[in-house]
Amino acid sequence: MAVVVLQACRPGEITTPVTPQVTNATTYSNQVPLGWSDMHLKLIRNSPGFTPPVASRTFGYAGIAMYEAVVAGMPANQSLARQLQGLTSLPVTEANKTYNWALSANAAQAEVLRGLFANTSAAYKKRIDSLETLYTDQFKSSDTEQDARSLAYGKAVGAAVFDWSKTDGGHEGYSRNFPTDYVVPTDPGAWQPTENGRKIPMQPYWGKNRTFLSSTQTLPMPIPLPMSTLTTSSYFAQYLEVYAKNTSLTQEEKEIAVWWADDPSETFTPPGHSYNLARIAVLADKANLAKTAETFARVGIAVSDAFVACWKCKFAYNNERPYTFVRRTIDPNWVPFWPAPPFPGFSSGHSTQSAATAIVLTDLYGSAFSFTDDSHVGRMRDAKRNTDFKARSYRSFWEAAEESGWSRILGGIHTRQDNEAGLKEGRLIGQNINALRWKAMQ
Repeated sequence: MAVVVLQACRPGEITTPVTPQVTNATTYSNQVPLGWSDMHLKLIRNSPGFTPPVASRTFGYAGIAMYEAVVAGMPANQSLARQLQGLTSLPVTEANKTYNWALSANAAQAEVLRGLFANTSAAYKKRIDSLETLYTDQFKSSDTEQDARSLAYGKAVGAAVFDWSKTDGGHEGYSRNFPTDYVVPTDPGAWQPTENGRKIPMQPYWGKNRTFLSSTQTLPMPIPLPMSTLTTSSYFAQYLEVYAKNTSLTQEEKEIAVWWADDPSETFTPPGHSYNLARIAVLADKANLAKTAETFARVGIAVSDAFVACWKCKFAYNNERPYTFVRRTIDPNWVPFWPAPPFPGFSSGHSTQSAATAIVLTDLYGSAFSFTDDSHVGRMRDAKRNTDFKARSYRSFWEAAEESGWSRILGGIHTRQDNEAGLKEGRLIGQNINALRWKAMQ
């Protein structure tokens, strides 16, 4: 509520404008979180070592920092402290004091991103500083004490969230994507180096990281089909389906495969794609600061927990990719439409994180939220695959999640069981995130 002091003025009297003391985050626009989320996606793309698992983690902590920096100005909501693993406490606001929530959110994002992207270039460190200064100047008010209090509070929240992040097992993960101490299994049907030439798989220990939700760590792992080279087996049929589809892709199917590929060397990664879908929802809904902050917190937690759960599964089974099985048993010269990523197949990371994202966004924006995904519009066409990057439209978030998972079968890098297991697990993760006590009366 805004407290406005009205004073009677005599004709011709010069008065000093009274600045409303805004205490509710719903009265602010989404400009600050949208600006910082855009910066975040650029940091992912332009900082070394931010592979999909590592990138997903940053969205979790940044989203939580954004939410916690403004939740005291959201009367209907409550903090996630003591709801997430290891998050026992956070800085609190001063009683009976007003806050400029745009400034708090701004300071928190600048602080947490500086920590999460400590290895980024000097140019991008300067960009973080510049964006922080831009919003500080733009949203400052005539109440200098309130503004100073807001900035200090936001910075303290960002610092506390970053300190908490150091204890999850993934701190500075960008420096150890392919650990040389990992011994690659050689069992029949186990993952083997594919055409990318990587001898060590990506982040083999990531599944041991602490998740945000304890329920994510206790989820029963899906079980893949037993390996078999018998042409009558269900296992063989899974890989044969991928091979057969890859030999007859339509132009639209190629576009789907390329659209969702989110190559880490060229884009803001798959979890970045999900974070961008959150941006698209926020823009279409014209969400205020409060709802935007909650949106990014939920999606950030979703993609981060999804990658830990998925990686735990991947390295429990070390399931081979279609590239390996098809060349061994069906066609020794086969090359999939899209290069196989350097880690095991079962289950699908795309499916898991896309499903978790779809479930949390549906809870916030509805099951019939139509939108157009323009994440890659403007990219140069993929000349090797004779495919353009065309915006894609969906009638719901779940429809987009299903297409994201299907795209990996079209790409020739996942089987149907990878996709279905990922969608199922991602749905459960999203539901558990929605079940957190976001609302004060929940």
